[in-house]
Amino acid sequence: MTHTLVQSANIKCWSCGSQNELHAQLCTSCGKLLPPVAADYFALFGLPRRLTLDVPTLEKQFYRLSRRLHPDLYAQASEQERQWSLEKSSLLNDAWRTLRDPIARTEYLLELEGIALEEQSRNATDAARAAGTDKQQIVPPDMLEEVFELNMQLEEARMAAQSNSSDPELTENLRAAEKNYSAQMVALHTQLEQLWAAWDRAQASGDATEQSVVKQGMVALLNRRSYIRNLVRDVRQALDGAACNSNGTTGKG
Repeated sequence: MTHTLVQSANIKCWSCGSQNELHAQLCTSCGKLLPPVAADYFALFGLPRRLTLDVPTLEKQFYRLSRRLHPDLYAQASEQERQWSLEKSSLLNDAWRTLRDPIARTEYLLELEGIALEEQSRNATDAARAAGTDKQQIVPPDMLEEVFELNMQLEEARMAAQSNSSDPELTENLRAAEKNYSAQMVALHTQLEQLWAAWDRAQASGDATEQSVVKQGMVALLNRRSYIRNLVRDVRQALDGAACNSNGTTGKG
């Protein structure tokens, strides 16, 4: 849905003329539904651009706003108010889905800061599909050797799956790789949490230099996390195939 947004630092009620804060959804004077405004997801909930959020409190606010903006409440209202209700509800749902997840929240904040990680990823995926190839990610330099070895093992696993055979030693190596990369995912999340706190401090103090350093750190960690997450996915798929072959072999015996 295309959102028709009002560009303003605050918003004037169309019904009574009262001025309302940017994140207000209903007029504080007359209670009428206000038009959508050009506010980011944080501002929609009346929040600063912080990365450490109280999600349970955010959830309560989401449901409270959802009840106030639900289109059913405006079934008998004017066409304008019905359209506003639909747009606001849609925007609110998008904001909630994004802000409740810490990774999506971080990517969204970076997008607001001019770093569209998800958009870059979509563009790379679309380009790869158009070329009939898989999207290629840049291997972190410190992982080149181990990823080369892992890819060899994954290829062996695919060949074993095609021939309906099993290799216990290979399976054990893949299990060790899954454990290793899963642990790295946990460690990366801990590092991101530290950067979230650092961003919030820099944002509160207005330290632009520190904000720039933290943004670069978050980009690096998110890129590494994305790469390792894909490794975990590939290893698990190989293990699933090995398990099917093992069960099939056992069943035939």
